[in-house]
Amino acid sequence: MTPLDLADLRQEYMRAGFSETDAHVDPLQQFERWMQDAVNASLPMPNAMTLATAGAGGTPSARVVLLKGLEGDGFVFYTNYESRKGRELALQPEACLVFLWTALERQVRVEGRVERMPAADSDAYWRSRPLGARHSAWASAQSATVPDRGTLEAALERARARYGDDPPRPPHWGGYRVMPQRIEFWQGRADRLHDRLLYRLEGGAWLRARLAP
Repeated sequence: MTPLDLADLRQEYMRAGFSETDAHVDPLQQFERWMQDAVNASLPMPNAMTLATAGAGGTPSARVVLLKGLEGDGFVFYTNYESRKGRELALQPEACLVFLWTALERQVRVEGRVERMPAADSDAYWRSRPLGARHSAWASAQSATVPDRGTLEAALERARARYGDDPPRPPHWGGYRVMPQRIEFWQGRADRLHDRLLYRLEGGAWLRARLAP
């Protein structure tokens, strides 16, 4: 087998630029513009985002989750509170999000503090989920070690039998909201001279600066 030469995988970025005159003064509204562009381009899972957290010793971990809303000036996702990310957020309620839309040559980074969503909001989103996903939330002790796939499937059958067509929201499951302090928009440009605009929240106002690529 021929070794994979990753160093030779290159791409020139030529689609567009991103100037200060193009950018909205409010980064959340600018994010909505770019998200809408990703949706309009029919990109697969445009709301997928990398969520990075840190453990008690500062060890980082990251995984991909789905953005489920922009609410209260924050980025909202839902998960198991007892998962690894949930445990880490309980110890260190700060996170970084990364959105990558390769076809548009765009990336957005979000850094901020994390808070749990109100129970009523988590209840409302829970009721909107497919029934199978609600049963799975009861069946899976997310991030715990299990002996095999059959163990999970048996737990799912027990959840179906117990809760039927109207499972309640588990107490260990709900939403988080990332309240941004920094949001960076990255647009690929030719010769790697990319556009990077950073918004920083200071004294309740967003300040914007250009970063070197």
